[in-house]
Amino acid sequence: MKIMIVTETFLPSTDGVVTRLTACIRWLHKDGHEVQVIAPDLGVKEFDGAIVKGVPAYTFPFYRSRKFALPNRIIKKYMADFNPHVVHVVNPAVVGYSGVTYAKKLGIPLVASYHTNIPQYMAYYKFGKFDWLVWWFIKKLHNQADLNLCTSHTVLEELTEKGFERMQVWRRGVDTVQFHPRHSSAGMRTRLSGGHKDKILLLYVGRLAAEKEIEKIRDVLTASDQFCLAIVGDGPHRKELEKHFMKTDTVFTGFIYGDELASAFASADVFVFPSTTETLGLVIMEAMASGLPVVAAESGPTKEQVTDRRNGLLYDSQDPESFKNTILQLENASFRQQLAQQATVDVAELGWAAAAEQIRDLYSQVAEDKAVEPLQAAE
Repeated sequence: MKIMIVTETFLPSTDGVVTRLTACIRWLHKDGHEVQVIAPDLGVKEFDGAIVKGVPAYTFPFYRSRKFALPNRIIKKYMADFNPHVVHVVNPAVVGYSGVTYAKKLGIPLVASYHTNIPQYMAYYKFGKFDWLVWWFIKKLHNQADLNLCTSHTVLEELTEKGFERMQVWRRGVDTVQFHPRHSSAGMRTRLSGGHKDKILLLYVGRLAAEKEIEKIRDVLTASDQFCLAIVGDGPHRKELEKHFMKTDTVFTGFIYGDELASAFASADVFVFPSTTETLGLVIMEAMASGLPVVAAESGPTKEQVTDRRNGLLYDSQDPESFKNTILQLENASFRQQLAQQATVDVAELGWAAAAEQIRDLYSQVAEDKAVEPLQAAE
């Protein structure tokens, strides 16, 4: 098949969406398919043999750490020139609007996938009263697709209740070779702990944005001198966070990638994930594969990955003291190690092959079903 992916985010950005896409593109290439990507133009022209067609990208005033591509007619030309069997629009919103519009105009089978709870983010940027409008717009885009995907059963139920149609769960996966306890490094631990390598090292990895609620972690550092914190990533909220964590044992690393990131995961003791707005949280599985117990908010998507007191701990996001008190339980080294060992076991079989094979089969199904429609109409 010839597969065109239109995405709001791609390399060199790093997040769960990009990780999923790059893993699946590699697998699809090995399976003999041709992939082309349309994404905001951030200088990347190729990935694993897939041509990346850039669309001019701009910075929004309220989110200056990331560039977005606006709707653009060039996308119609890219599609027509490539003539794919199927178009997959990832998180349709801005440039994805053009992806949906032109796939429909050109009569190309269309898959869309939902990864980010944009309407819920609105309140963190003082646009909360417009969340209904964002829901309306996103639902309108998704319901033009022949198939819609999301990354957890909980989100599928929520979207179905809101009127999203033709929904299916896209299986989760994690690179269990790249993320593994064997990548632990004394040097990395010293770096992340700011030299306090004998303390319990808490790790956060992800975008530094208001909706991630990273501020909560400070309460742990002030309540106990047994902990230190490493924050890996960058984003629009970094300056505020650096002020918030001033005079605590906290290290900000900025973005790190590849083997260095794998070493960061494996060299910590606990992965902390205070966010309550996630649709899956791929970093949870990366942490578990690296041998870390996870502390996360109790929610539908997290409960599909973390079992309380088995491979991690779940806190009550409605209780202001719950996050701190939950993490303080991990001062117990034997309990911490018990959770860590089980976390690694629980994700050991979750490679990316199953998720990539599933998306290949779904692309094929949508393309075949679309091809049959004109014949049925003629009959």
